[in-house]
Amino acid sequence: MKGTTSSGFAFDLPDDVMNDMELFEDLRALDRGDATAMVPIVQRLMGDKKQALYDHLRTESGRVPIDKVTNEILEIFAALKNGPKS
Repeated sequence: MKGTTSSGFAFDLPDDVMNDMELFEDLRALDRGDATAMVPIVQRLMGDKKQALYDHLRTESGRVPIDKVTNEILEIFAALKNGPKS
């Protein structure tokens, strides 16, 4: 699945990225209020592209804002759910 978020981050994820029980468990933990579950979710979803995402969102002060990462991941999940746009 390929796409680009509204901030301009281009992603290319394997078709089976969502077929991962451990990702499902992390999403469940997040849904139950464990905000720290976002860390393994980003890693499982992005894999070796995680650093590219962080670098894309990094501020001038060198920080990677949590809210911006969350927004990107939500956009990527929406794209995975809706499928490729034609």
